[in-house]
Amino acid sequence: MRYRYLLFVFYLCFVTATGQISDFARLEYKVLPRGNSNFGYSRARAAVNYPIELKNSNYLLLGLDYSNIEMSFDPEIAKFNTDIIQDFQMLEFNLAYIKKLKNDWRLGVRFTPGFSSNLGSKITFEDAVFAGDVVFINDKRDDTTIDKPYRLIVGVSYSQNRGISFPLPFISYYRKFHPKWSYNLGVPKSNLQYHISKKSRLKLVTELDGFTANIQEGLPVNNEEDLAKKINVSLILGGLRYEFKIKDHLELFCNFSGVLMETAELRNKDNDKVSTVDKKNTIYFGTGIRIKK
Repeated sequence: MRYRYLLFVFYLCFVTATGQISDFARLEYKVLPRGNSNFGYSRARAAVNYPIELKNSNYLLLGLDYSNIEMSFDPEIAKFNTDIIQDFQMLEFNLAYIKKLKNDWRLGVRFTPGFSSNLGSKITFEDAVFAGDVVFINDKRDDTTIDKPYRLIVGVSYSQNRGISFPLPFISYYRKFHPKWSYNLGVPKSNLQYHISKKSRLKLVTELDGFTANIQEGLPVNNEEDLAKKINVSLILGGLRYEFKIKDHLELFCNFSGVLMETAELRNKDNDKVSTVDKKNTIYFGTGIRIKK
């Protein structure tokens, strides 16, 4: 069981490694229905990235990523006050630099400061979160001289939201092996794509989702014997995704997924689990629109 949990945490390390950095703008709404579980949540998200072209085909990328999360708890929960953790706000600032290297390789470096909190009072340093990535990218998706276009990304990624204090490796591999079929292996997402037409695609997807946030002032649990300072919700999802290109670079997407694995924990200041909730969530929905390169 411990091995399974460590493997789960290792997978979660990649959630912020690439994010949605290829999107110029993105609006989305996700729902984890409570159902027979003790909790559920909805997440509204808006993100924008602005690329600045520099000399020699190098780029600087500036971006903002905002989320509002509304929690839903079983009213019969008595081991902690759910009112304190009903609402969370998250804001991240993206600063990335992409440098062209030899042999069609590029270097990408990203620094992402921000905050993640229930904002019960003024923002403090405890609400701050930091992340960073260093990756090498070899993108041959538009290369007409090869039979099977591909993209390879390798590097390292770090984020305070993971609950581990050191960088971990990252790899993502995409290949189109047939005019109507392609796949992407990696994390946070892996998928098998069927290209229905030039405007629409259907994907079989596995992906990670969830969040970590600070609880200002803390949340007494276990008959006030412990004080929770963070909430962590982590999901492994599997399901279908449909994408439709409305216009060039403008795309609508919808997700319907099953919950393959999940954790929902309250943690103390040392990041140790002090309480959890009943986890019986089975389905997950998402939809949105994005402007992509």
